[in-house]
Amino acid sequence: MTATANLDATFAALADPTRRAILARLAHGEATVMELAKPFAMSQPAISKHLRVLENAGLITRGREAQRRPCRIEAKALQQADDWLENYRRLWDANFRRMDGLLEEMKAEEKGLQR
Repeated sequence: MTATANLDATFAALADPTRRAILARLAHGEATVMELAKPFAMSQPAISKHLRVLENAGLITRGREAQRRPCRIEAKALQQADDWLENYRRLWDANFRRMDGLLEEMKAEEKGLQR
């Protein structure tokens, strides 16, 4: 998958609140499909579909330990999304710093006019 396709898959997977909740749970450690399904009012096959989307996006991996299939969070795809967002974070930080500077200039001018 290309970097753009990976990013698209990551954001598409993160767009769903159930998948974000699953990732939040997996951030605390591995869990089975049944453990992940427990807090949701949906069937195990529905949870499995969400897990497939997360797995296809590279956000989780599923292992096999006898009958147990633990899911684990994978940081690489999240890191790629964070790297992409960081560019925009820097842009907004620079814009806010310029705005802060402008506001300080305006305050100084206002104080000068009031004297």
